[in-house]
Amino acid sequence: MAQTDQDDQDGPQARRGGGESTTTVIVAALANLGIALAKAVAGVLSGSSAMLSEAAHSVADTVTEVLLLTALKRSERPADEEHPLGYGPERYIWALLAAVATFVGGAVFSLYDGVHTLVAGEEPGDPLVAYLVLAVAFLLEGFSLRTGLRQARGEAARLAVPFRRWFRRTADTAVKAVVMEDSAALVGLLLAAGGLLGGQLTGSGVWDGVASLCIGALLLYVAWVLGRSNAELLIGRPLPPAARELIRRELLALDDIEDVLELVTLVQGPREALVAAKVDLRDGASAARIEWTCEQAERRLRAALPLVGRVYLDPTPGRARRGPLP
Repeated sequence: MAQTDQDDQDGPQARRGGGESTTTVIVAALANLGIALAKAVAGVLSGSSAMLSEAAHSVADTVTEVLLLTALKRSERPADEEHPLGYGPERYIWALLAAVATFVGGAVFSLYDGVHTLVAGEEPGDPLVAYLVLAVAFLLEGFSLRTGLRQARGEAARLAVPFRRWFRRTADTAVKAVVMEDSAALVGLLLAAGGLLGGQLTGSGVWDGVASLCIGALLLYVAWVLGRSNAELLIGRPLPPAARELIRRELLALDDIEDVLELVTLVQGPREALVAAKVDLRDGASAARIEWTCEQAERRLRAALPLVGRVYLDPTPGRARRGPLP
């Protein structure tokens, strides 16, 4: 088997992308921490269960951002003897825990608080502070979302794919989490404002309880989507069909490769993928020729797909020539 080592992967481009993800997550974390404290105070003063649910939402988001930062930093460690393929997939473990934090810290509390309000009722207080906090929180969450969307759209444009397709299939789950959580936060703020207004106009706490339930359902959806995305990457997700076909064509373009018998690709990070293939080499090729072919295969694949970090080629007899070993 011939193997190519990962020299510098994407080089400056990969490091720049990782830095952008870190900045995006830090902006979201700082915004959510301040918003969580303000919402908690406003929820206590106004007696609004929806505001308390939003406070829990922001606390969960803050914990999520801390976990995402941990994921980004730990996954950047270089390969070593104990982890020869690197630490890239570790980001998905921490990102999965972040999805669990959104579920437990945000969704469960919001659903409980909504049910409690509907059953036991609530005594509405002065909603003025809550409205002010919601307005400020909307601006801060909007700024954080703008930062995340800017990076996401830039990545989609760099890869020349539609934004929706990139967002659905991206391996950069840290940016995906920030965009989804900030989008959910803006919707949650509107729901909380609607619950406050409904309670103010009718004098009933039902509106606030329903708003809290809606916020909980929204967070359940976000946690489910993010959890599923990270679970797929932890289990092992291949490159898209178009990328696999491109790899196959690049290998077959080499004179000494007659057929690609088996091709396996594995996404290891947002800008890192592994390629392994069983290839049928031309009969009579010398050892030096085989080495040269493997080297050329590495160069062609990295030129065509810069995210390819490691390439493993296994010279294998073609199907028509298989039989007992000589």
